[in-house]
Amino acid sequence: MLQIHQVQAFSDNYIWIISDGTSAWVVDPGDSVPVIACLDRHRLSLSGILLTHWHGDHQGGVEDLRSRYGECRVIGSNKILKGPSQAVSEGQIIDVLGAAFRVIEVPGHTLDHVAFFSDSKLLESPVAFTGDTLFVAGCGRLFEGTPEDMYGSLQKLNTLPENTSIYCAHEYTLANLKYAVFAEPDNSDIQRRLVSVEKLRSQDISTVPTTLFMERLTNPFLRSRDSSELAARRLQKDNF
Repeated sequence: MLQIHQVQAFSDNYIWIISDGTSAWVVDPGDSVPVIACLDRHRLSLSGILLTHWHGDHQGGVEDLRSRYGECRVIGSNKILKGPSQAVSEGQIIDVLGAAFRVIEVPGHTLDHVAFFSDSKLLESPVAFTGDTLFVAGCGRLFEGTPEDMYGSLQKLNTLPENTSIYCAHEYTLANLKYAVFAEPDNSDIQRRLVSVEKLRSQDISTVPTTLFMERLTNPFLRSRDSSELAARRLQKDNF
């Protein structure tokens, strides 16, 4: 079975390392230092890198990792990639340590944003690395895309199996749930989840990964009825 290691970086970033016990792939290495420390601690060699989008806190450590580990593959969209890498688009399949990961284009936060999904039997459950598109109880700010883009991207992710583990790239959950209570004051699932998350964060315990099932109950952006409602909620959240 493959393992997924959480690596914390900067103030609230999560970098993810997929491992078979010998080799590893890393998702969104914004900082190489904690990645190298994790690889060394688990005695792993780096085989590849998956990038969800171009922002520096997601790909700033790539060159250091390539310099240290040599021939590792770097996979992402055309906008990100420089040098000997593989650009991917909707529906392409990437072999990650024997698990097939499907590329899902999810523009909105940025226009180049992709997610990576696998339901391989090498994983305990289906997984999706969603970067800054789908967060726990939230979604990414619209730096480049439109509300229509983000709505379409979230609805695309919403077609995945409900037991999919969602590995997003930031610990924004507490702030997201405080807004979610405002957006849906009668949603008891959100209220209960806020209480639970407040306890976790008071102990500095991570709230990621989540599941698509939980997001369907408590994420006001995923639950938006149309792009207009998402736009209104995104504007509210930006100023909340």
